[in-house]
Amino acid sequence: MTHVLYQVDAFTDEPFKGNPAAVCLVERQTKVAWMKAVAREMNLSETAFIAPARGGWHLRWFTPKQEVDLCGHATLASAKVLFERNPALREKPILFKTRSGDLYARWVDGEVELDFPAMRYRRISYESNVDKALGFTPWDAAWSGPYYLFEAENEEIIRTAKPDILAVKKLNMPEVIITARSKDPEIDFISRFFAPQLGIHEDPVTGSAHCLLAPFWAEKLKKTTFTAYQASQRGGTLHLQMEDERVKIRGAAVIVFEAQLLV
Repeated sequence: MTHVLYQVDAFTDEPFKGNPAAVCLVERQTKVAWMKAVAREMNLSETAFIAPARGGWHLRWFTPKQEVDLCGHATLASAKVLFERNPALREKPILFKTRSGDLYARWVDGEVELDFPAMRYRRISYESNVDKALGFTPWDAAWSGPYYLFEAENEEIIRTAKPDILAVKKLNMPEVIITARSKDPEIDFISRFFAPQLGIHEDPVTGSAHCLLAPFWAEKLKKTTFTAYQASQRGGTLHLQMEDERVKIRGAAVIVFEAQLLV
């Protein structure tokens, strides 16, 4: 059986920027061991697998090491593939059935808008080993599930930070976000994301992290609409809208290649 495989750069309108995700279309839900093997072969931060479902699509995400509960950029990449393969799907939102519940994506002026649950968070204190691992002393810190967020005093600290990845891996913090308010009037805040426990040293652009970043900055900035920039080497832009307990995440995507997977 052949499967169609794509590589998509998400949260960018330029090839070779943003966050690359693999998207594999399968005829039915398949074995976890096979999906893990494909994800290791692709060796990207996430590989998505899409299978038809009643009223929508089953969607699962895998890092090179394990399955994850939520992934924004690979969801955006998956929606981009479906919308390009069948433009008739652009007429209404498409439904993804996932481990995090039902997620929706819709076509908006050539971009993809995701509808994700906002994360409820609480502020936390932390030990000095966090400062050493991150390479700076945070102003504020918050936690939601596996996500740990640390705010820096200014944007330059985030852009120039050189976290000790081995030290970050030893923290009891699977997914680490660092963030600061932007000095650019067209951008509200910037961030970076590290998850070495999941096999991801630094993720180029992390849609799911913005399910925490959006409510965090909504409280700080007293607003609900944001333009965010993830300041990795590849970089990526996200447009965010808080609506009750949901976060609308909109971004562009570019399909880099399409191939057949023969195994």
